[in-house]
Amino acid sequence: MAPLTTMSRALARSAVRLPMATTTATTTTAIRAVSSTPALRDAAASSTFESPFRGESRTSKVPDFSKYMAKGSSSSNALFSYFMVGALGAISAAGAKSTIQEFLVNMSASADVLAMAKVEVDLNAIPEGKNVIIKWRGKPVFIRHRTAAEIEEANSVNVASLRDPQSDEERVKKPEWLVMLGVCTHLGCVPIGEAGDFGGWFCPCHGSHYDISGRIRKGPAPLNLEIPQYDFPEEGKLVVG
Repeated sequence: MAPLTTMSRALARSAVRLPMATTTATTTTAIRAVSSTPALRDAAASSTFESPFRGESRTSKVPDFSKYMAKGSSSSNALFSYFMVGALGAISAAGAKSTIQEFLVNMSASADVLAMAKVEVDLNAIPEGKNVIIKWRGKPVFIRHRTAAEIEEANSVNVASLRDPQSDEERVKKPEWLVMLGVCTHLGCVPIGEAGDFGGWFCPCHGSHYDISGRIRKGPAPLNLEIPQYDFPEEGKLVVG
């Protein structure tokens, strides 16, 4: 009985597979035939598509996107895009320039500092044998209108004997005008003019004596009084800085 039962099942399975294969082949042929018909091609060109499969009562509608399409040509759209890119680039460049310019203005020296960078002095207002003290960059500047005797005294000193050897010619541009910073080279005090053992300047803080050329002659100061940058742009005028 067992072999008979097994054979019956095999025959039943073969009978079921044969109609299914026939149906599938028929359906495929039908689909290919329908796909090649002019009616289906016309339906595909329209916005409505009717399903060729049996049992399908509804239709699949493709949305209409025509109102979203650009009205102009592709060249006009590209021109507008280029214009927008160029405009945004120009605005960005202007903003960057303004930012950098404001940063540089904030970092630059203020008007009062620039005003102190150079000081102009009228030499006609300084009589011979007198000192004038001006302020330059927050420091005092001594301007001495020396007499002929003072010039001779400054040149008669043995330079080799000085602590900071400098001749008087190295310290002045015009012999009658001595211009130097009024800051003691010891600890930054302000010396007193027309005082000391050498007729020049004297620092009372620690006892430094400078001669009529501003050179250290006695006391703890290691160097001569510093000579700033200055010039005589015209007769009777001095510019410090």
